Amino acid sequence: MTYFLKIKNYYAEFNEKDRLFSDNSGKLEFEMTKRILEKHLPKKAKILDLGGGAGVYSFYLAKLGYEVYLADLSEDLIKQAKEQNAKEENKIISCDVVNALDLSLYESEEFDVVLLFGPLYHLLEEIEREQCLKEVNRVLKKNGMVLASFIPYLSGSIAIIDRYFRHPEQVNINNLDKVFKTGKFNNLSNKGFQEGYYPSVKELESLFEKCNYKKLEIKSIRGIGYEKEDNIYNIEDKKVFNKIMNLIEETSIKPEIIEMCGHAMYIGIK
Repeated sequence: MTYFLKIKNYYAEFNEKDRLFSDNSGKLEFEMTKRILEKHLPKKAKILDLGGGAGVYSFYLAKLGYEVYLADLSEDLIKQAKEQNAKEENKIISCDVVNALDLSLYESEEFDVVLLFGPLYHLLEEIEREQCLKEVNRVLKKNGMVLASFIPYLSGSIAIIDRYFRHPEQVNINNLDKVFKTGKFNNLSNKGFQEGYYPSVKELESLFEKCNYKKLEIKSIRGIGYEKEDNIYNIEDKKVFNKIMNLIEETSIKPEIIEMCGHAMYIGIK
């Protein structure tokens, strides 16, 4: 089962609040995710940002006029969100500590949209993932939308080899073998990204279908810009820069790109 305390301890130390602004990989992820939201969100909606950390997307959407509720497992990140919310003109409606397996804080069919930009990175067991998606389904209105980010199997598993080079105390032959066989990663140390789960696209599609969602699309987030972010943001020719950004978006639905280019996103309806 997922060890939630390890996850909370990780986010107590990791600077999640500034992750999307501190380097170019985060900057590209934020830009491409905003494009996905712009494409799919209705003009007006009541949104639950589940696993939304310190509220980066919550505050962005609140400024656009959406009614946003932020929920996260981490007390530390929710505290940061509350502190920022007190200073914002366009406020988040609520900031609550919530485990994605239990959304009893919310009424059935309360939300038009649920953003699930964190929990599927961490939930190790199928029964937990199903419980999460069933709870999301319960709080969604009929024809409500879920946008869920995940780390595809090949991207996640290959990244553990890279982690071994950088942090050998976190990886050995056993958990390296396990992640390639099962998609599950258990960090050997208490430093760095802790427990993670990396499903194949086919597996993720089956999970959502089993939990009564209809797929609209699955796409890569950073796409062909993955691991080229510094070079992209150093481009001086704005026409070339814009062309590359558009190409990242246009090619993001290609299966091979989804599997190999970092984070991806499932978009579906109840």
